[in-house]
Amino acid sequence: MPTTVLILNGPNLNLLGRREPTVYGRETLDDIAMACRAHGDRLRLRVDFRQSNHEGELVDWIQQTHADVRGIILNAAAYTHTSIAIPDALRAVGLPTIEVHLSNIHARESYRHHSFIAPVARGSIIGLGSQGYLLALDALARMIADEQSGVGPIVSPVPT
Repeated sequence: MPTTVLILNGPNLNLLGRREPTVYGRETLDDIAMACRAHGDRLRLRVDFRQSNHEGELVDWIQQTHADVRGIILNAAAYTHTSIAIPDALRAVGLPTIEVHLSNIHARESYRHHSFIAPVARGSIIGLGSQGYLLALDALARMIADEQSGVGPIVSPVPT
């Protein structure tokens, strides 16, 4: 059974390509999904790429991870700054998670500077556009390989 990585995207990311292209770029979410799947293939990872505008659906998807899902890449979008339920779900499943943001949230409005996701993520990739997703895939592939070889996690698991 192939190793699966779940890539979750939050609200309004379905509008990429036409929503504030000076901030988020001109690529669509479908473009990013195709690039992630192709890169996942090169890394021998199956990429399950999803988007929802609904916080509860994102929580459900996190909770429904199964044995072949070995990591999560999450662009929670606006829920990064408002959701307690999403990081609680990430803690509950205990999978290595990498937070991704297309824009540099620290160079934007002050309410975007705080992330509820960051404390439960192994790392955050911020401000590198769609390239951040591919870098996150590289990092997860390394974490998974290290854990499979007995080296253990690159970084200590997040305390609960």
